[in-house]
Amino acid sequence: MRRMTLPHSRSLALLLLVASVSQSGCDPAQVGAIARSDIPMEVPAAVGSQSPNLAVGPDGTLVLSWIEPEASGHALRYSILEDANWSEPGSVARGDNWFVNWADFPSVVPVSDSLWAAHWLVRQPAGGYAYDVVLSISPDGGMTWEDAVKPHDDGTPTEHGFVSLFRYDSGLGLVWLDGRNMARQSPPGGPLSGMTLRSATYSEELQIANEKTVDELVCDCCQTDVALTARGAIAVYRDRTVNETRDIYAAQFANGAWHPGYPVAADGWKIGGCPVNGPAVDADGDEVAVAWFTAADDEPKVRLARSADSGDTFSAPVDVTDSDIFGRAGVAMLGDGDVAVSWLCKENRNRARVCLRRVSANGNAGPVQMLSGDEDVPPLSLPQLARVGSALVAAWTVRGHNGSQIRSSRLAIDSLP
Repeated sequence: MRRMTLPHSRSLALLLLVASVSQSGCDPAQVGAIARSDIPMEVPAAVGSQSPNLAVGPDGTLVLSWIEPEASGHALRYSILEDANWSEPGSVARGDNWFVNWADFPSVVPVSDSLWAAHWLVRQPAGGYAYDVVLSISPDGGMTWEDAVKPHDDGTPTEHGFVSLFRYDSGLGLVWLDGRNMARQSPPGGPLSGMTLRSATYSEELQIANEKTVDELVCDCCQTDVALTARGAIAVYRDRTVNETRDIYAAQFANGAWHPGYPVAADGWKIGGCPVNGPAVDADGDEVAVAWFTAADDEPKVRLARSADSGDTFSAPVDVTDSDIFGRAGVAMLGDGDVAVSWLCKENRNRARVCLRRVSANGNAGPVQMLSGDEDVPPLSLPQLARVGSALVAAWTVRGHNGSQIRSSRLAIDSLP
């Protein structure tokens, strides 16, 4: 049965976001008292850079990508982790008509040893939140890039974004939020149309196939994420129901098709606008971990749920933190049954810190680690977390006198209590 929804409202979403994060309460000294054990790594990004993204390839290659200003437009750049340092940056594309937004941002993903993929967002003539996803592939590990294509051909002046790329066979798969149904006029008293989650697959030559709807109604502007399990891809996203319950869902991709989405946990968070706070997922064989933010019952939390069967079932969630938080969760499996979860701690209404803690297989959480020092981290930003071998790597955006800047650090897993 199709679910009904209320009209999309970005302004309401942001108002509710501010309201939800201002109600949490715990002693922030718990964060500030923890000494930093991570090692900062200089990022070769220009002043004005923002929106970092971390992606790990099947061979362990870690790629950091970001947006930075260039002439009258923006450029998508990337760097590879080499011997615990970031390499000289490479460039994918630039444009004067990109949609640049803290919540919805590009990525560069090493799909295989040689095949890389990238996406970015381009404004439509209608302006506002009407923009398109474009994709490009590199057959030589990021050295050269093919002409860009769009994964959608609906032509509606609506939002298309919040993309997650993943490996599919020898090619590429992706999921994205698609607003094409929001351009329809609903009959009086009939069901209203809302945001959908869609997917497509591509060959190595960027030939599209299997463009399908994964979920007919989802939250308007929460990030998506995808991980590869022993049995295929699993996508996580924030769902939306007729009564405005917006809990975290998962959908599995097997034998070329998506199975219907299902709740990771029944938080029961009812909110009349998008909280702009999506989930994160990581996988290691059949083991899957999902972290997310919720403010159900006016109690802001970052939560963690696990699966031992590639996402068929999930354990009861544990609360990673309910201290002063903005959310923006990240997650990385540590290979020993433990999981690292990151999030934005709330220093004050306008300033955040990047925090992290280790959660054991039995749900016990270690002390909170603070990665961002005294830097000015904006609450409207999304830190990144990834595991590479025996280390965790984090990246985030800070504000400075001359503009924003990407920061990054490396943390040995053995040093994480």
